[in-house]
Formats: sequence, C-alpha cells, structure tokens
Amino acid sequence: MTAASSATDDAGLEPSGYADRFARDALPPRELWPEMRYDRIPELAYGRRLNCAAELLDRVVERGDGGRPVFVFPGGRWSYAELQATVDRIARVLVEDLGLVTGNRVLLRGYNGPMMAACWFAVLKAGGIVVCTMPLLRTRELTFTADKAQISLALTDARLAAECEEAMATTGAGKPRKGARVVHFNAPDAPGSLESLMEGKAPEFAAVDTAADDVALIAFTSGTTGEGKGTMHFHRDVLAICDCFPPYVLKASPDDLFCGSPPFAFTYGLGGIVLFPMRIGASALLLEQAAPPHLIKAIAEHRATVCFTAPTAYRAMLGLLAEHDVSSLRLCVSAGESLPQGTFEAWERATGLRIIDGIGATEMLHIFISASGDEIRPGSTGRVVPGYEARVVDEQCREVPPGTIGRLAVRGPTGCRYLRNTERQRKYVADGWNLTGDSYVMDADGWFWYQARTDDMIISSGHNISGPEVEGVLLEHPAVLECGVIGLPDSERGQVVSAFVVLRPGAAPSPELARALQDHVKATIAPYKYPRRIEFVAALPRTATGKLQRYRLREGAS
Repeated sequence: MTAASSATDDAGLEPSGYADRFARDALPPRELWPEMRYDRIPELAYGRRLNCAAELLDRVVERGDGGRPVFVFPGGRWSYAELQATVDRIARVLVEDLGLVTGNRVLLRGYNGPMMAACWFAVLKAGGIVVCTMPLLRTRELTFTADKAQISLALTDARLAAECEEAMATTGAGKPRKGARVVHFNAPDAPGSLESLMEGKAPEFAAVDTAADDVALIAFTSGTTGEGKGTMHFHRDVLAICDCFPPYVLKASPDDLFCGSPPFAFTYGLGGIVLFPMRIGASALLLEQAAPPHLIKAIAEHRATVCFTAPTAYRAMLGLLAEHDVSSLRLCVSAGESLPQGTFEAWERATGLRIIDGIGATEMLHIFISASGDEIRPGSTGRVVPGYEARVVDEQCREVPPGTIGRLAVRGPTGCRYLRNTERQRKYVADGWNLTGDSYVMDADGWFWYQARTDDMIISSGHNISGPEVEGVLLEHPAVLECGVIGLPDSERGQVVSAFVVLRPGAAPSPELARALQDHVKATIAPYKYPRRIEFVAALPRTATGKLQRYRLREGAS
C-alpha cells in the first residue's frame, strides 16, 4: 500500500498524523464547510490531538474496568480487556503484515459481531480510516465504494467474502485494482485468515498519534435518493456524538445492555450499539440477525435494557409482544425515518415505554433533535440536542416564524463534508448551516414537528401535504401493514396524493378496501389530504438500513 503526497493548504487544520494525504485532499473546500461549533457544552472541549479508538476503549481499561463486559452475543461475551487485546493484535497485523500506511482507507464488510467491531477499532488505532459497508450490498455497490474512497485493503467476514473479492479485484472501469488485498475474519482455521495472522502477535499496540481533525471514517449515505455519497468524519466527531445526545437525552447508565437492529455501517447503529455504550463503560448485545422476530427474542433472552431500531421494527414487534417478555427494556430509541404517532402510542400502551424519537443524518453522524421521558410531545421529533443549534428557514436560508413550514437547518460539533462532491456540498450547506433535506415546523416553544423530506412534500391544488402524515393515518387502519405515500404528476392538481399499501395477512386487495382506506383518511385528517390513488403492493422498496425509497416508488409509477 502506498502513501499519497500533496502540498494542499490544510486551511487551519491541526497537522495530520497521516502519511497518506488522500483524506485531507478529498475534503471539500473550507469555505463550503458548515460552521462548526464546539462551545455550546463543556464536554466538547477536546484536545487538538486524539485517537477516538483509544478514548473509547483504552481509557475504560486504564480506569480499571477492563473486566466489565463490552459485547454480549449468542454463544459468548467479551470483556473490555479482551476486546482491547484483540484490537491490538489486529492493529499489529495491519501494520506489520498488511502494510497499512497511516491514512489508508480500509473497507470492512461483516455482520454486527465482536470481530467486526474489533476490526473497526483496530483500523482507527493503527491510523487507518474506516469505510464500513452493509452486509446486503452487492459487488457493484462495493466496487463503487472502493473506487470512490480509493481502497486497496478489505477485511471481510468469510461468509460474505465472494462479492468483496470481486469488488476488490476490479475497478468500476474494469481495470485491475492495484495492490488490492482481501483478508477474511471469522475463519480461524483458514490459512491467511485474520485470526491466523493474529497468532503470536503481542496484545499491545500504542494508538497512532492522530489529529482530532484527522478523518476517522467515511460513511456512505444509504441512497434514499439514489447513489450513496461519502461523508467524512473526524476523530473528534466520533467523540462528539457520544457526548451530546447520550448524556443529555438518552441518559443511559454503565449497567445498561444496549441492543438494536441497524448495521454498523449505518451511523445510527454504530453510535447506538457500539460507541454510546462504550463511552460510559456499558455493554452491547450484538446480533447478526436483528429483524423484528430475532430482535425481540434476543431482548427477552438477554434482558436488554436499551433498544435502537426503526419505526417499522417497533410496529412489527407489537404483534410479537404476547410471545416475549420485554419488561427489561427501559429506553427505546427510534430514528432513520419519521416515527408515526400511532406507532408511538401503540408501543406506549403495550409496554408503558415512550419511544425516544430523533432525527440524525449520515452527514451529521447522529441524532441532533430529540426528547425523552416526560419531555416527549407525541408527534414531535423533540428539541435541539445540547451541543447543536437548529432553525427552520426559507429558500433564501432566512429564518421563518414559528408555525411556518420550511427547511430544517442545523449546526454544531459535527457537520457535512462530502468526499470529493463539491456540487452536492453546495446544496447541503448554506450560510454555515447544514440543510438536512427535511421540511419542519418549529412551534413557539422550540419543538420541531416533521412534515416530510423536502423533495417529498406534496403540493396538490395549492395545498402542502405531508406524505408521512398520510402514511401515519393509513397505518392506523387494521388492514395496513406498511405504506408509502408520494405525489405523482397530475394535469389538474399538479400532483395527486398516491399511496402504495402493503396489507396485513388476511386482508385482500379490492376496490372496496381502497375506498375504505380513503374514507379512513378523510375522517381522520383534512379531507384534501386523502390519497386519490391507492395501489396495493407486495413490498415497498427500502434501503439496506430500512429507509423507504420514495424515489423508486416514483420511478415505478412513471
């Protein structure tokens, strides 16, 4: 693996600890960055040099908590000390056997498990940059990621190796990828596996001296609007998301056992299942299979106390509560897509727990608006998480009065830096604020109420109609399992509200049922919002993280 070189002006950044300059050179021009704020809470006063892997792992062991469990998984558990020893051995393999140069990007591919997490920390500790990928991605998507981030080393679960091997062998242009290497883990008996290379390595490795503003990870967006974009996050950013939402809103304790469904490549899952518990010395339940039936079963068996998943999973688990005891749960978090009020209320009735809603973004790394406990206002996403600022603005980025629909703008200790995508950067950042692509209303008390994705606001006969609001009403009907609502072109109305509906088992599509659903919406919210077009479908298009891909609904209907 070779080091890149450049004389690019770092625009005031701390001198990098990386020999490979790719990440620094791939950052957008400094004038296009959002304004970064580190002065709103004292926890964000980090030093100029830090390695987030050492801060999250080594510090726990140093303070005498190495014997505490960090990961629980079907068939076993690891302590913080065991994780540290594994991480250090992998770091030695990266440097001594695989030729990792500081600043090199390393692709990770695997299920949520202890070795996947150990690889994540080892790459950072050794001075590499993590590029984590979803297990569901295929060769074409992996090739795109490897090309975009110029990756020549991949660590992959042996069970997922085939497509990773293909992607690392050839670029998207069909040329051989120079110096590319793929190493398998979770294959202890295989020659050349990561475990075999770790044999005999000393379980000590001093974390590389990295700048707080060296890039630690490149996270790719999940592609709700098409091809994913690489977002670049610093070592400091990783700590910042651990020191804002978790202590001020989540308020978990070291005795908690975290669990959830999102994969590590989804920053929602990375924070909720790995980073947040480790920041306070708590434990995480790691599940390779975390679809609702598996997740609720694991919660009951392992007595998990904190759950991070999506609204669709909470809704699906409602029907399984009679079979599983989830009384151990005390904190439930929802993000990834808007939380329908009906799902919130049904979960509270069934469990006594109020779901903590939140909005985050891959560009922002994690949640920046939320509320918990008695502060929750059903239907509202919440208030600004300490450490951040947010406002609702018009098309000229001017703040609008309370009660007015506009674009959500946010800034704080994390922010959008796209990987070599200046055009997209100009769209996402304006006047120092990150524009998330969401339409919101802020009330007079500072609570934020989600309306729709900016591109998904339906304008029909002059009315602004929120697709997610209509979805929430449809989900209240007993025949509806899932639904997606979009606006489709209409010569008379401009757009017509159109619903794509997945029915529950036992319900059959029919014109009569379509009319019943329309009448249900008319009777629940303003009649002009009802879906004039209803199409029954077997499934909805979703990303690997479970987000509804409304653009694919539009494409399929065009």
